[in-house]
Amino acid sequence: MATESLLDQIKNFGARLGLPKVDVDKLIDLQLKNIDAIAQSAHVAGEGAKTIAAKQREIIDAAFKQTSDMVRDFRPTGDPQEILAKQKDYAKKAFELTVQNTRDLADLTKKTTSDATTIVQERLRSSLGELRDSVTRTRSGS
Repeated sequence: MATESLLDQIKNFGARLGLPKVDVDKLIDLQLKNIDAIAQSAHVAGEGAKTIAAKQREIIDAAFKQTSDMVRDFRPTGDPQEILAKQKDYAKKAFELTVQNTRDLADLTKKTTSDATTIVQERLRSSLGELRDSVTRTRSGS
């Protein structure tokens, strides 16, 4: 026993106690997969943020164009009821557009968050199984 290395002595001691035996290579592979999943999730989140920013830019451009068109076309002449009806119609259109744009942004945000989270959740499930498979109990006398 004097010729056993310290590592062998520790392994044998662990085996006699029934401690789990760990496959270090599997654990390293597992951690590399975890890091890759986090990178993929970050990439999806980043792409989603770009898409959301582009949609916001599109909304602002459309709102500016619509406002310009409404101001250009608005001629407050004639019957006050007619003017009020036209103002009401513009306000209704602006409100409906704002609600739709808000809904679109919320949907994009939800999809981005869901996609990024799903990557990490799936990796976590796989990781737990791989971790379980990398640790085995040793039996006394084996």
